[in-house]
Amino acid sequence: MKEINIAKVLVKKRKEKGITQEELANYIGVSKASVSKWETEQSYPDVTFLPQLAAYFNISIDELMDYKPQMTKEDIRKLYRKLSSDFTKKPFDSVMEDCRIINKKYYSCFPLLLQMGILMINHVELVKDPQGSASLIEEARTLFIRVKEESDDISLTKQALYMEALCSLALRDPNTALELLDGTFAPALPPESILASAYQMTGRADEAKAVLQVGIYQNIVVLFNFFPAYLMLCTDNPAKFDEALRRAFVVAEAFDMKRLHPAVLAGLYISAAQGYIIQNNHDQALDMLQQYAQIATSDIYPLTLHGDAFFDLLDGWLDKLDLGSGLPRDEKTVRKSMAEVIVHNPAFSVLSEEQRFKNIAEKLQATAEKIK
Repeated sequence: MKEINIAKVLVKKRKEKGITQEELANYIGVSKASVSKWETEQSYPDVTFLPQLAAYFNISIDELMDYKPQMTKEDIRKLYRKLSSDFTKKPFDSVMEDCRIINKKYYSCFPLLLQMGILMINHVELVKDPQGSASLIEEARTLFIRVKEESDDISLTKQALYMEALCSLALRDPNTALELLDGTFAPALPPESILASAYQMTGRADEAKAVLQVGIYQNIVVLFNFFPAYLMLCTDNPAKFDEALRRAFVVAEAFDMKRLHPAVLAGLYISAAQGYIIQNNHDQALDMLQQYAQIATSDIYPLTLHGDAFFDLLDGWLDKLDLGSGLPRDEKTVRKSMAEVIVHNPAFSVLSEEQRFKNIAEKLQATAEKIK
């Protein structure tokens, strides 16, 4: 992809203005041959001529050079999906080199840099050595820091701050994560209820319902992000552990999470199984892994964000998300990781000789291999 496309712009603008190469050359003070070379990409105008050319055609220098330092949300989505797919088909280092070239070219496109950092984090498992993983996480963190410090978009800076803290944890630097998030723990002030009331007062009942559905949906997903961590903190208190798990399953059943958002429910089963392993309750751990396998090998692919009969007004909101309704990783990568998180998880090594565990592992691996 060319960084400078001045040739086609000159041709287009000159023809729009209805002038010859010689007339343009006379205005700039160069030969007709020079203009001809500019328009046929044999050479570029001297940098001192750029302001004159831009002023003559009444355009900016960026427009003259056809330089686009920003990407649209749709372009970012397409690029993310392409690179995510490339990670499953091409050598890792080759795809990362492509990522670095893109980051350098669009270093001031902060929505893109945020997603490129997220792309790296979501594929760090492809790096097999710990030093390489740490290096990749650090590289992603530098992108998040740039977005946090340079962007004027509050939403972007908040996401970048969160991702920077997540990188710090992954790099075993909890103190930095605590410093970054210090003061962000405040009472939730959801705007959805105010927006819904405003929509209702202006006679837009459907929009009010849609806003509240988005609020309910997001908070349910957040809730299921809390449950796994809380379970692991309760492993020393089996009664508390079981009660937390019971309540989580009640919510999951009420909102049909198995169909609405199987990925978050799968994460709950993994944490529950790990907790039971810590409690030396292998039968219950296998029960949880059995439930996980039922989800992971069912007809849930490709995984996408979606509504259902209850959440029937989410489409507009999902379309506005940075990646739309798609998930951050390619389907092949998702299937593979759904198997590896069980089969190669050291926490479950104590179950490796159990026939039930072997059956679960075989089922997961068979599903992972369905897409070549």
